[in-house]
Amino acid sequence: MSSRVTVNSKLTVVSSKPVRAGNHTLSAVDRGMRPHTLHIILYYNNQERWFESFDLDPLRESLSKVLTLYPTVTGRLGPGLDGEWEVKCNDAGVRVLKATVHATLHQWLQTASGSEEKLLVSWDDMPHDPSTWSPFRIQINSFQGGGVAIGVSCSHMVADLTFVFSFLKSWTEVHRHMPITHPPLVAPLSLPLPNDVSLPRHANAASPINMGTASFKFSSSIIKQCLSKLHHACPNATPFDFLAALFWTRLASLKPPKTHHSLCICTDFRSVLKPSLPIGYFGNALHFSTLSHKAEDMQLGGIVSAVHTHLEGISDEQIWCGINKAYGEELTCVCMEHLVVVGKEGEDDCSLVYAAMFGNNQKPAHVSCRVGNVEGEGLIVVMPSSEGGFSRTVMVTLPEEQLVRLTRDEPILDLDPTMLLAACLLDH
Repeated sequence: MSSRVTVNSKLTVVSSKPVRAGNHTLSAVDRGMRPHTLHIILYYNNQERWFESFDLDPLRESLSKVLTLYPTVTGRLGPGLDGEWEVKCNDAGVRVLKATVHATLHQWLQTASGSEEKLLVSWDDMPHDPSTWSPFRIQINSFQGGGVAIGVSCSHMVADLTFVFSFLKSWTEVHRHMPITHPPLVAPLSLPLPNDVSLPRHANAASPINMGTASFKFSSSIIKQCLSKLHHACPNATPFDFLAALFWTRLASLKPPKTHHSLCICTDFRSVLKPSLPIGYFGNALHFSTLSHKAEDMQLGGIVSAVHTHLEGISDEQIWCGINKAYGEELTCVCMEHLVVVGKEGEDDCSLVYAAMFGNNQKPAHVSCRVGNVEGEGLIVVMPSSEGGFSRTVMVTLPEEQLVRLTRDEPILDLDPTMLLAACLLDH
């Protein structure tokens, strides 16, 4: 099938005012993310037609203005005097592409595959000499009928998902002439690491296993019902506890028999540290910890409780002990519950994931998150959904054979999820 995405133009957007030159040294956590990339896509219905022509558009003007506050985003990567990676704040700018999608937004979400969705984000792997290479890239995609998708890609070595979402929110706030809620903090992360700490080793990015991606959207009412049924096993279970346990147990049932099953859980440690780090902290604030269970104990209620207890027990001491861990060969599940704000009566009424609104109260219709170059058993990302409340979107990246079986798994389908970006898998 010919591509439905056509790139029309490429340009570099720089700060509207010159930024102060300087260098920002990356932390050990940042350097451990070197093999990986982040790709975020925000889909908008764009009912107010706030986007027309980016070449001479207020959207480009607001991007230039907000970049003045983010000198590390417009900088370039390179080795410092001590040989460690750093961002050179030289105001070299951000690569921006403009593309046309030959489908409506609704048609795209219903018929596109995970591999086709990659065309909505621009990325070139880091060259041997990264001095002119942009570690941040933005692609603005116009759909037929007015829909827009904004794709942001960056090297995982310079930022995590939380920072990227805070940057996107800042962009929309500048665009709407509002004060910035989460200003950036560019400061070195002081790590009390032992001298013999070693960064994680990663396999070659080229993998012989074909990986596929699909999104499962679960309604708020369904998640509330499931948590209610599990109240006796885990009274304070969160949507993440339940969905991490559900997908872990279901994937375990689809694999050859084992004596033990392991799940690596990725959490944000901004609020765990003392003193805490702000949402706008530039860099990576991710902690990876492993939960293992015997195969005979892989029952949903017990696993929900185990996940909840495991996360509650994470302390700043444990964070420093696990600072040299990252995405590995085992199944990894990313928790984004820290980006949810709890409203009245315990309902989740706000999320940083959906807070980037260019129009008046027009939040994204859907948000997609990917981590590049994750190998091994795959990745599960549990994130807030557009419905709000307890609704969640689960994005899974797995070996294609497993993913096809997962999309047909009855215990998951019984929860009536809406499946997006999995068209080719559902046709198998």
